[in-house]
Amino acid sequence: MRMQIPFHRPYITKSEIDAVKDTLKSGWLTMGPKTIEFEEEFRKYIGCKNTVALNSCTAALHLALEAIGLRQGDEVITSPFTFAATGEAICYFKARPVFVDIERDTCNINVNKIEEKITQKTRAIIPVHYGGQPCDMDEIREIARRYNLFVIEDAAHALPSFYKGKKIGTIGDITCFSFYATKPLATGEGGMLCTDNEEWAERMRCMRLHGIGKDAWRRYSKEGSWYYEVSMLGYKYNMTDIQAALGIEQLKKLDFMYKKRKRIAKRYTEAFKDIEEIITPSIKDNGDTSWHLYSIKLRTKGIRNSFIEGLKEKGIGTSVHFIPLYRFPFYKESFHDDPSDFPDCEWVYERAVSLPIYPGMTDKEVEYVIENIMDVVKSVLQ
Repeated sequence: MRMQIPFHRPYITKSEIDAVKDTLKSGWLTMGPKTIEFEEEFRKYIGCKNTVALNSCTAALHLALEAIGLRQGDEVITSPFTFAATGEAICYFKARPVFVDIERDTCNINVNKIEEKITQKTRAIIPVHYGGQPCDMDEIREIARRYNLFVIEDAAHALPSFYKGKKIGTIGDITCFSFYATKPLATGEGGMLCTDNEEWAERMRCMRLHGIGKDAWRRYSKEGSWYYEVSMLGYKYNMTDIQAALGIEQLKKLDFMYKKRKRIAKRYTEAFKDIEEIITPSIKDNGDTSWHLYSIKLRTKGIRNSFIEGLKEKGIGTSVHFIPLYRFPFYKESFHDDPSDFPDCEWVYERAVSLPIYPGMTDKEVEYVIENIMDVVKSVLQ
């Protein structure tokens, strides 16, 4: 029987629906007590000292770079194998994203190639934890220490992910999480900053709401006042209580959802391990991935589109993560990077396919995906 299995389906239950209803009935829809509660619960879950809730991970990256004082003409080292937000946040400052090739197996930034890209203009490194697998953070932090650079983690995929027993969110100078609709914890749109630096945290809280003081949201409460001060030029980046209500409930079941994705990933890997054409994700033994993505690679170049279309005909949704940033017109015209300078990123891009993996998938759906992938692989290789 033909099934319909989308690439992603959010795991929303009655508790999220009830929480949103209660928030709507409370009359407090924008940033308020629920947002502050979510920040605190997330802080305790991660184990960092400060959290700042925002309306996106893009906003988090932007405010993180603002907090370290990034300026026009500066350079930030990062991976090209990421979503547009990583690069554009750097470009907001008229700074330059300096791309470093990736590892073929993990799809993370190749730490052995970072130092050759460092110049006197380099201010920071943004490692991107691809699919949730942690980058080699000890090596990255050591490079940053030697060259006096900041480390801002793009952890959009990495909730929860672990590096040498530490949760991602407690390692770099600042960590940026995403709560976009497809992410392990979903609030529709949303993001969170984590840092142990109190000064940065206070600045980012102020910057997220027009440069008004950190308790500006209270001005419509019983304890608040109509009077406020704008102390710096800020942005409209605050989270809403509707989003936070979703986040609080999602956080309660985050470990459960993680175990479900981990179980599906294990079943996929077992099923595909003997299929020559499929390269399954390679997970280093120094950490554990959130399994936000289960991205396989096809050994044979040039068959990916047929493979994706074949699965689509079977009712199975897939995606490709990612189109390298240097391939997009904006980056081509602005920075003139040559794809040939990133051979491993190109190799992966031409072969990567992300499969459905989410907590709501049933065993029957997982087996349907496996069965049809095996059939489609055979057909496209004929």
